[in-house]
Amino acid sequence: MPIRQFLGTKPLIPEELDAMNKAFSAALKKLWIWDLKDPVAETVARRIVDAVLAGERDPIRLTEIGAGGRA
Repeated sequence: MPIRQFLGTKPLIPEELDAMNKAFSAALKKLWIWDLKDPVAETVARRIVDAVLAGERDPIRLTEIGAGGRA
């Protein structure tokens, strides 16, 4: 699932976007969320975006962060 709709105008390189998309999709599946209009989906996206902006790039850790874990 694309995370781009939650990014706004933040500039990111393709590798960051790829890691974010993988993590976002995996976190939503882990939480059984299929509707991007679900408010929880936005929370997951914001956690992942914030983690990437703070320097995290590992999709597995981003997935845990997005799903609410403390990777």
